[in-house]
Amino acid sequence: MKVALLALQGDFAEHEAVFRALGAETLQLRQKKDLEQQFDALILPGGESTVQGKLLRELEMFDPLKEMIGQGKPVLATCAGVILLARQLLDDPTVHLGTLNAVVRRNAYGRQLGSFFIRGSFAGIKDVPMSFIRAPQIEFCGSGCEVLAEHEGRITAVRQGNQLAMTFHPELCDDYRVAQYFLSEIVGKN
Repeated sequence: MKVALLALQGDFAEHEAVFRALGAETLQLRQKKDLEQQFDALILPGGESTVQGKLLRELEMFDPLKEMIGQGKPVLATCAGVILLARQLLDDPTVHLGTLNAVVRRNAYGRQLGSFFIRGSFAGIKDVPMSFIRAPQIEFCGSGCEVLAEHEGRITAVRQGNQLAMTFHPELCDDYRVAQYFLSEIVGKN
C-alpha cells in the first residue's frame, strides 16, 4: 500500500513516520508531476491552511487533488487539512477543496497558547491521545458526514465516505490506532 503526503508545508514528516511504521510505502507530493504516480491514499497534514491552499493553486495541484478526492481517493486530513476540505469556513469567504460537507471555524480554541492535549474516544476507540494546536473546530456536519469524536460538545473528527477529517493531531504521539483505522476502515474498503 502506498500513502501519499501533501509535502508543501506542515507536519507531513510526522504522518510519514506513522504510516511507515504501519508498513505502508510513502510518497511526498511536492509538485504537479508527483500526482502522476500511483498511490492508494492521501494525507493532508496540519500546518498553515492559507499557505497550503496558495501553494496548491500556484503549483497547479489544486484541481487534480480535488478531482481525486471527488472520485473517491481515500484522504486523511488533520487540522489545516480539515480547513482545506471544508465546504465552508466561518468568518472567512475562502473555500479550498470544498469536498467535505462541514462548516469549520479556524483557530476555534485560540492561538498557540490555547493549544492542549487530552485523551478521548474516536470512532469507538477509547483513550486516544489528541493534541490540539491552534486547532479548528467543526461547527456543523451536513448530510453524509458522520461525527466520530467530540470534546466538550465540540466536533473534533468526522468521516464522509472516503474522507476522514480531525481537528487534532494523532500523528504527534506513538499511538497509531487512528492511522490504522484509516487504513483498515477507509483505504481497505474503497
